[in-house]
Amino acid sequence: MTLETLDPDAAGDPANAADADEYDPAVLDALAADDYRFKVWGGDWCGDCQRQLPAFGAALAAAGVSDDRIEDFPVTKGPNGKEGEGVDEYGIDLIPTVVVETADGEEVARFVEEADVSIAAFLARELADANGSA
Repeated sequence: MTLETLDPDAAGDPANAADADEYDPAVLDALAADDYRFKVWGGDWCGDCQRQLPAFGAALAAAGVSDDRIEDFPVTKGPNGKEGEGVDEYGIDLIPTVVVETADGEEVARFVEEADVSIAAFLARELADANGSA
């Protein structure tokens, strides 16, 4: 993993590191379901990433999502916006951004920068909505 902020034990404010017992079992079940792939864009320099990604990493770990289902893409600031692998292909303008794909590469959910709930809870809600409409 190249994004240090995605590590549940990321350095910095200890309040960022989340305890797996804090997660709603429904959130963990949604993250673990269907062999989803998680693509995470962020920057260790980014305050939003420092604040949100350690807890998301802890949620993925608590859900039993294996490392081979998580791809992290470090993003840098360039003169024309965000730069890094997959930024153009996936239209990454704000970070953190998490794209959830099926094993076949179909995008089924996307979190961008912030929401009224954690990244894990937001994606669980999106995945439940996607599965309900399938």
